Amino acid sequence: MTFAEMQLGKNGLTNNFIQTLKSSFQTHENIRISVLKSARDPACKNSTSTPRNRSTPDLASLSLSSTPRNRSAGHDKEKIKQYSEEILDKLGKNYTAKLIGFKIILKKWRKEQR
Repeated sequence: MTFAEMQLGKNGLTNNFIQTLKSSFQTHENIRISVLKSARDPACKNSTSTPRNRSTPDLASLSLSSTPRNRSAGHDKEKIKQYSEEILDKLGKNYTAKLIGFKIILKKWRKEQR
């Protein structure tokens, strides 16, 4: 059982990504796609395009509040499920997907499975 590894990043599902998947299935049975945080979180897409301010922050302006951080930012399992469904729609009925954490495992079958 051979695995190919791919990454889904901030560009999301493009035609080029789908074509690369199809060509990878010519030599591999399974493909493991790691969904990067930039693909899951729309805030990460915008953060790379803005220049960083390299100045030192004023210590008086920093607040040490005890409010908990939003730990779910970038960890949206529903977005990964949507990506897997879109990929399966574009690939065809001979493919199945399994979600493990933030990875999508794709398998090609000889006969239609869905």
